[in-house]
Amino acid sequence: MRNAYFDQLDSIVDELVDMTHVVKVAVSLATQALLTADAEIAEKVISDDAAIDAARERVEERSFELLALQQPVASDLRMLVAALRMVADLERMGDLSVHVAKVARLRVPQVAVPAEIVPTIERMATVAEKMVDTVAGIIAERDVEGARQLEEDDEEMDQLRRSSFRLMLDDSWPHGVEPAVDIALLGRYYERIADHAVSLARRVVYLVTGETVTTVDHL
Repeated sequence: MRNAYFDQLDSIVDELVDMTHVVKVAVSLATQALLTADAEIAEKVISDDAAIDAARERVEERSFELLALQQPVASDLRMLVAALRMVADLERMGDLSVHVAKVARLRVPQVAVPAEIVPTIERMATVAEKMVDTVAGIIAERDVEGARQLEEDDEEMDQLRRSSFRLMLDDSWPHGVEPAVDIALLGRYYERIADHAVSLARRVVYLVTGETVTTVDHL
């Protein structure tokens, strides 16, 4: 029975890692749709989000079942509590990728991002994908040091968002209000993906050490 119990705990961690990979693909495809005005790819991101939602339900069901039937203590209890919070972060990251895809779909056949903003958006997407990829390893390896280092990437994301605002607020901005709103929203979506990655990493610190790290606010 105990072997089955530990197998179930391991399966929850495996599911979390698998979800991070699915989220990374969603971020990548959403960005591709955004920068190429590809409605078909945008629709794929939107429809595939159901798989992330289903994965969240599976993790929650397994976690609640173990909490009810096994009454875990100490590190096992921390793992289940962390998993319930982490899966919510991952689902939200999937939702944010959908938001990016919807901006892309809304502006088809035009590209939603003005040419001078493309390098900034590309870099934001790269940073977001890197953070999601990194956090998969952090979860799988219980890598506390990696979790602490991840926040450096989040600082770059914040700088990129500030840079995009400077471009939009400059008197020479020629594109009007609608593109400015799109860029403001897109910057927020990528920033929030990064914030959730940091939150996931902080959950790993809690899981391994029992130390509660102050988390970013989620919107």
